[in-house]
Amino acid sequence: MSLISLASSQSVLSSSTNPAHNFSSLSHRFSRNGNWVSGRNRLHAKSADPDGGTSQVGDASSESKSGSASTSFLSVLCPLLKLFSGGDPSRERNDTLEVATSSLSTLARLPWGSRSLSEGSDTQETSNSDSPTRLQLFEFEACPFCRRVREAITELDLSVEVFPCPKGSIRHREMVRRLGGKELFPFLIDPNTGVSMYESGDIVNYLFQQYGKGRSPSTGLLESTLITGWIPTIFRAGRGMTLWEKARRDPPSKKLELFSYENNPYARIVREALCELELPYILQNVGDGSSRTKLLVDITGSKEVPYLVDPNTGTQIGDYKKILSYLFQTYSASPSPV
Repeated sequence: MSLISLASSQSVLSSSTNPAHNFSSLSHRFSRNGNWVSGRNRLHAKSADPDGGTSQVGDASSESKSGSASTSFLSVLCPLLKLFSGGDPSRERNDTLEVATSSLSTLARLPWGSRSLSEGSDTQETSNSDSPTRLQLFEFEACPFCRRVREAITELDLSVEVFPCPKGSIRHREMVRRLGGKELFPFLIDPNTGVSMYESGDIVNYLFQQYGKGRSPSTGLLESTLITGWIPTIFRAGRGMTLWEKARRDPPSKKLELFSYENNPYARIVREALCELELPYILQNVGDGSSRTKLLVDITGSKEVPYLVDPNTGTQIGDYKKILSYLFQTYSASPSPV
């Protein structure tokens, strides 16, 4: 089974498809006591954890006071970090510095986002933990609250469709405004249940209730975001936050596919580039104990991530530096030969 056929057969949406078509017009509301009640088109629950957890651009109001404070901090932090970033992300980088800062970011978030909580479970049960139709996550790599959700997705061993929403986005932020009513991140759509929702804490709780098979988030995942969740954003100087000015304006016809797990330092660098290029992709989580590890090994002969598949060109690459070079050459406004 090839990765390209996997990407083609499992992809639910093309990047030009409106995700709204994949869930009913009636959504649900997730209350603090875990019950579902009728809602209108989307879920606007206040954060189920006291830390809040939404990054907002645009409207200064928020779903909670703590979320508003975090939003204000992020609004100030983003332009400051941009001053210290490496500039044009397509240019040659200091690899030692790149790996060092990403590795420090990994250490800051240990043990979250590195392994599947299904580790050691029966293989059939683990593979069935995935959702029938892929969830759709609108987020941007540098956001600490989006990171919280991605860590949970790694723990749940879920495969999801990611729609990066960098600052300056020309496609996906408008989709969030249209589908959810506000430009808040992260924003999740679950086509399996018709639920769409903001607020990272609520999203994590929802994912574990819906797909966790009785499991709970690992200790500290929710509570730690305001303490160490910002460290990767700071160490990485805001990489994965802003749209690259030379990014191609038209989306690829098919989603790219990335084998990764949240806290891998090399995969983080690739996800930042995908965000800066606003390229939608299928995120195949392969944390320690993942049911997809065998698939990756069968095809590549290795457990190493990141591993990128681009069904638009037939390209498959497993080295993060080669992946970066390929992405910025192929998906620039004036692509160079690869």
